[in-house]
Amino acid sequence: MHEIRYKPIGLVHSPFKECEGTPIQGTASGDNEGIVEVFPEYADGLKDLEGFSHIILIYHFHLSGKFSLKVKPYMDNRLRGVFATRAPARPNPMGLSIVRLIKIEGAKLYIHNLDIVDGTPLLDIKPYVPVFDEREIYKTGWLEKNINKLPRTKDDNRFSKQKTNKS
Repeated sequence: MHEIRYKPIGLVHSPFKECEGTPIQGTASGDNEGIVEVFPEYADGLKDLEGFSHIILIYHFHLSGKFSLKVKPYMDNRLRGVFATRAPARPNPMGLSIVRLIKIEGAKLYIHNLDIVDGTPLLDIKPYVPVFDEREIYKTGWLEKNINKLPRTKDDNRFSKQKTNKS
C-alpha cells in the first residue's frame, strides 16, 4: 500500500487549550462554543452549508501520542481493542464530531457542543443529515454498562503526547 496524505482545510478554535479536561464527546460538552476557521482557498466550499443545523467535522488528532492496538478507554478500566473505542491515539489519528452550526461569517463557522482541542487541524466538513446518519441502535458493546459515566468524564491526558506528571 502507498502512503495517503491529507492537507488541512482549516483549524478548529475552542476553549480547550490542552487535552486534559476536554469533554470526551460533544454530547457531554454543554454549551461550549468554538469557531472553525476555513482557509481562504477552501472558503467557496462553504456555499449552502448555512442551511444545515448540524455539521460533521473530520479532523486530525494532532496531540495524540503513540497508539496501541489495546487501550484502556475512558469510562472503563479494562483493556479494549482500539477499534472498539473512540480513543484519539489510533493507527490513523482521525476524529469525527457532530457539532451544531450557529452561523457562518465569511470563512468562519460558529459552532456549539464541541469536544475538540484548540488548534486542531480540520480535514473535512460534511452536513449532518438525520435521514442519512441516524441508525436504530441495537448494541453498544462494552459501553452499555458505562455510558452513564459520560457527563462527568473528561480527557485525563492518557492518550496525549503532552502528558503531565499526573499521567
